Amino acid sequence: MATTVESLADSALSIGGREFRSRLMVGTGKYRDNSTMVDAIAASGAEIVTVAVRRVDLDRTKEAGILYHLDPKRFFLLANTAGCYTAEDAVRYARLAREAGFNEFIKLEVIGDEETLLPDVAGLLEAARTLVAEGFKVMAYTNDDLVTAIKLADAGCATVMPLASPIGSGLGLINAYNIRVIKRRLSVPVIVDAGVGTASDACITMEQGVDGILMNTALAAAEHPVAMGQAMKHAVEAGRLAFLAGRMAQREVALPSSPTTGMLG
Repeated sequence: MATTVESLADSALSIGGREFRSRLMVGTGKYRDNSTMVDAIAASGAEIVTVAVRRVDLDRTKEAGILYHLDPKRFFLLANTAGCYTAEDAVRYARLAREAGFNEFIKLEVIGDEETLLPDVAGLLEAARTLVAEGFKVMAYTNDDLVTAIKLADAGCATVMPLASPIGSGLGLINAYNIRVIKRRLSVPVIVDAGVGTASDACITMEQGVDGILMNTALAAAEHPVAMGQAMKHAVEAGRLAFLAGRMAQREVALPSSPTTGMLG
């Protein structure tokens, strides 16, 4: 019997004891205005929305602020330590986010290089261990290095988030092999974070079998962010379904699509 799409129905994405329908997560920075941000997020179908604690006004009553426009009943707001360059700063802002009313989840970033925005692995691991011990459910942004990913999972991170390419670069998935190996070796969810630039990047990334993607600049810097949000929604869904469907084997020679036996002479 032929396999139907319904029979490949996907399970929910489970992170730290919570389940989500969408495998696309989005950020809130760089939009030209708050109205465009909200419309693009809505078009993407994302449930998890990240907020950079260090870069936004945490007063939810101010209309000019990002948080005023994000309904916590509609979106799962994920505090983010973006812009932190030391473990101490990252831990401080994670604690601040919790005091400001965010949930126990934290997207942890400890940046090691200002030009490439690549992570400081030592600082990241230090901060992760501290925050896990304090009851945070840590979603750790890291490079696409297997050893670091394993150490983060062993430290108790709820999710490991290797980059596709540098933050904001739009270069897409540079090393698919590394991402596949990380996904295969880890038991916690693997969410690819950073570098996805357009829908084809998102689809290819999801075809590696990862659990989801987080993006920001791809939507915010698009000429039409709302349309790009919708495109990304479909791309993530298509890439996930293609992974579940199982792609054909790749070959270096041609193989006829039609059978060669029983052909008319």
